[in-house]
Amino acid sequence: MVKNGRGGRRSMRILYGVNGEGMGHATRSQVVVESLLEANEVRVVASGAAHKYLSGVLPDVEEIMGAKFVMEDGAIRRWATVRQNAVDVVGGAPKSVRHWIEMMHDWQPDVVVTDFEPLAATYARISRTPLIAVDNISMLDRCRHDEEIVTGHREDYAIARTVARSMVPHAVRYIVTTFFRPPLAREQTTLVPPILRRAIVEAEPEEGDHLVVYSSGEESALAALRASGVPCRVYGMRGGPREDTVDGNLELKPRSEEGFVEDLRTARGVVAGGGFSLMSEAVYLGKPMLAMPLLGQFEQTMNSRYLEREGYGMAATELTPEIVARFIEGTGAYRERLATYEQRGNEIALRAVADRVAAAARAPAAELRRARRLARTPPIGRHDERIGEDSGR
Repeated sequence: MVKNGRGGRRSMRILYGVNGEGMGHATRSQVVVESLLEANEVRVVASGAAHKYLSGVLPDVEEIMGAKFVMEDGAIRRWATVRQNAVDVVGGAPKSVRHWIEMMHDWQPDVVVTDFEPLAATYARISRTPLIAVDNISMLDRCRHDEEIVTGHREDYAIARTVARSMVPHAVRYIVTTFFRPPLAREQTTLVPPILRRAIVEAEPEEGDHLVVYSSGEESALAALRASGVPCRVYGMRGGPREDTVDGNLELKPRSEEGFVEDLRTARGVVAGGGFSLMSEAVYLGKPMLAMPLLGQFEQTMNSRYLEREGYGMAATELTPEIVARFIEGTGAYRERLATYEQRGNEIALRAVADRVAAAARAPAAELRRARRLARTPPIGRHDERIGEDSGR
C-alpha cells in the first residue's frame, strides 16, 4: 500500500526483478534500487550472477530461476539455448515460481519494476500490478532501426526483437537506457541516458597511452594486439592470472573492479565486445572504442553499429593487426566526437524512474489499462518521450 514515508514522502512497496545473464543488469539495478530505497521498501528477485552480486550489496534479495545462453566457438547457439532453458523450466520452475508467487501475494507490492526479468513481469500481469520496464535491451523492440543497422543480420534481428517483446510484455512504461537516439516505434517509451555505476560517475578521465582490452584471450586477438606495439592492459581472460603478467606490450590483468576502472579512466581507447554496459562507460568517459559484437547476438551488433554511426568508435567482426591499426589511427577523430556527448551522471535517468514508478502506483485501473494498450501501438502524430541532456525534462 502506498503510504507516507520519511519526511512526508510517499512510500511504496516495489518488487524489482533483475535478469541474471551478464553483469550489466545487476550493476544498473543496484544504482536504481539504492535510489528507490531512499523513500520506499524494495524487494529484489534475481537469478544467476545478478543474485550472487546483488545479495552482497542490497538488503533484500531473493534468488529465482533465470534463462541462460548456450555458447559454442564464441557464438550463441539459438536452438540449443531454447532447449536448455526448456529443460531448466521443467526441472526447476514449478517449486521456485510457486514459492515466489506466494511470497509476493503476502507482501502485495504497489509496483513491479523489471530489468529484463520475465518472472517479475509475469507476476505483475497475473496480479494486475503496474509494471515498469527499465533496461537497454528493449531498444530492440521500442525503437525503429534502419537498413544500415540491420543489414546482414535480419534473422538475428527478428529473433532478438521477438524475444525482447516477449520477455517483458504488458508494461505501462518502458524506460530504455541509451547513448544513441533512433526513432521510437511504440508509445509509452522513454529514452534516458545510460545508468552508470558510481565508480564510473565519480571517475575523472585522463588520456593515457594504453588500450584497455576486455577479451577471453583468443590467441588470434592477442597476436593482433601484440602487433600494434601499443601498451594493452587485458582483462577478462578465461582462467586469467592472479597477478599482473607481462607479455611484451601486453599486460594481462587479474580481476579487479578498482584496477579496471582506473585503467579505463586513463586509457587511450577500449577494445571489447558489443555489450552495452562497458560501451556506455567508455562513451561517458570519452574513450574511443573498438567493438566486436558476439556472433548471434544482434543486440551487440546494434550497439556496435550505432557506436560507429555516432563517431565514437569502430565496429568489427574480428580483431586483426590491420583493424587494430585503423582503430588507433582514428582515435583522435573519435575523441573529438565523444567531446560533444553530454550526460550529467545518473540524475536524469533516476528521476525518470522515480517519477514513472510513483505515477504508476497512484494511477487508477482504467488509466493503467489504457497505458498497456498504448504501449503496444506505434506513435501517432507525435514523438513520445526522449529524456536527455538537451531536453532538461
